[in-house]
Amino acid sequence: MNVGIVGATGLVGEKVIQILEERNFPVKNLLLFSSEKSAGTKMVFRKEDVEVAPLTKDVFKNLDIAFFALEESLAKHWIPIAQKECIVIDKSSAFRLAQDVPLVVPEVNGEKIKEHKNLIANPNCTTIPLVVVLSPLQKEFGLKRVIVSSYQSVSGAGRNALNELIYETEVLAISEEIIKDAESVFPARIAGNVIPQIGKFDKQGYASEEKKVIEETRKILELPNLPISATCVRVPVRIGHCESVNIELEKEANIDKVIKTLKSADGVKLADSDKYPMPIDAEGNDYVLVGRIRKDLAFENGIVLWLVTDNLRKGAATNAVQIAERLIKEDHELHK
Repeated sequence: MNVGIVGATGLVGEKVIQILEERNFPVKNLLLFSSEKSAGTKMVFRKEDVEVAPLTKDVFKNLDIAFFALEESLAKHWIPIAQKECIVIDKSSAFRLAQDVPLVVPEVNGEKIKEHKNLIANPNCTTIPLVVVLSPLQKEFGLKRVIVSSYQSVSGAGRNALNELIYETEVLAISEEIIKDAESVFPARIAGNVIPQIGKFDKQGYASEEKKVIEETRKILELPNLPISATCVRVPVRIGHCESVNIELEKEANIDKVIKTLKSADGVKLADSDKYPMPIDAEGNDYVLVGRIRKDLAFENGIVLWLVTDNLRKGAATNAVQIAERLIKEDHELHK
């Protein structure tokens, strides 16, 4: 089939190319698109160079599936054009909460894919691992309340953010002052620091990233009234998002039963009881790694756990490719 990647030169776009090859996705022709600035760049797919072309409204006519990895404003402009011609799998937040757009994590609600109208949304990189863990617990015990704190790597903010961390780390090593300017990705120094803000704050004091986690989790789990609160923090790590999750269950559950439930859950990999997952364990991995599962001492039927995932893979590109794989199985025309 003919596959396109829009935003191919970004961190997520690059990772989609890699994962399509790793998973032997049935690509007949791979077409790559980007801004005029990046057009002409050559990317490697199956040991062959593929030149990145500028994005125009005519490129979608020959595509079966288009993976979008653009920022929200650009996605809002281009996706309505693209979905008239092909099926779009979108990584941006532009259409995630639209009622007629499936928001999909295949391990959790893959059946929603069949409801698409040529557009399927890929959730936030923090939401994806969270719902992979919450879904089996919801089915087994019910969810009464969720409180999550995330510790998110800089790659989640893009290539410029990653470069900013590298630069600031080098500057700090020789004890020079770091000066922030209008070109800076982060509002404060990220090297040797943590920043408890991802996105703009609303009137309630919640950052946009926190609202995404809350609203997307409710939509994916089909629990519109789930009490859930989030605090999202940027940390000076290259790759890997971590989350500390406090869960109050509807039913009583001992830790052994919780562990058994998660151990059998699709997409989850448990750490040994005396170990815990870290970002260095998650990098290059497509599982949601879970550890430090314990009873919450503050309230009844409460558990606490720690999870880590590669935000560029399962948190973004791998999830998108898994959506496409499920789509092919259910769409006979694509399967041809």
